[in-house]
Amino acid sequence: MQVLDDETMQKLATEMNLSETAFVRTLSATEDFQSGSRYGLRWMTPTIEVALCGHATLASAAVLFFCLNNPSPELTFVTLSGELKARRCDPFVSLDLPLNSCEPETVNDAEELIKLTIGGFAVKELQHCAHTKDLLILLEENVTRLQLESMQPHVDQMIATHNTGRIKGVIVTLGGSEGNGCVDSKGKVYDFVSRYFAPWNGIKEDPVTGSAHTVLSSYWSKKLGKKALYARQCSPRGGDLKIQVRDDGRVDIAGEAAIVLSGNIFI
Repeated sequence: MQVLDDETMQKLATEMNLSETAFVRTLSATEDFQSGSRYGLRWMTPTIEVALCGHATLASAAVLFFCLNNPSPELTFVTLSGELKARRCDPFVSLDLPLNSCEPETVNDAEELIKLTIGGFAVKELQHCAHTKDLLILLEENVTRLQLESMQPHVDQMIATHNTGRIKGVIVTLGGSEGNGCVDSKGKVYDFVSRYFAPWNGIKEDPVTGSAHTVLSSYWSKKLGKKALYARQCSPRGGDLKIQVRDDGRVDIAGEAAIVLSGNIFI
């Protein structure tokens, strides 16, 4: 099997123009996609390679499980973030990801960036994750889910406002309650909801972000005193996440995948 070089993978990701394009490869000559359990995995945005992408990992596992009928109950992906495991738990796929903590942050040089992201909404708390380089913005309780979804950040101006490299993504989050509309279609309350913006990585808004939820899971688990969390990423292509924070510095994040297109790419 031909292994694509870095330049070709990046060109393909640019052509796809999605938040991330995943590239899966076999690691052993004796295993294939239909019967193996261990694969190499890389992720490219339209502009760069990234170290972690949860939803593209989930999509890769879903293709192996549901399209190629791989019978393995668990798949291991060797990535820039180490070994990541994807477990079959129909209809969900559960990802075993590293848990990333964040620390309180003062506004300092991020004041203009915050204004560009959330406009006139009030900030209750700021946190920064040094590992993922994400700025986490917690909105006040009086903000509703509808207001969060209607928020229109000036994404094209964010890079120029903050280009030190310390911030590579902005998470905007809100605690869930029945009163602020943070409930699913069955009336179940989300523990928290969020949106995620990363123009520094070529992503205006990510649909459902596993890497951001490694930060959000740590933050909300501590804040709520819970290890089992239910969350929603409120992008236009958003999704629900079931989260289990573990005691070993890892987090299990489960979501559903929808296969909407299959085909061939000729290089």
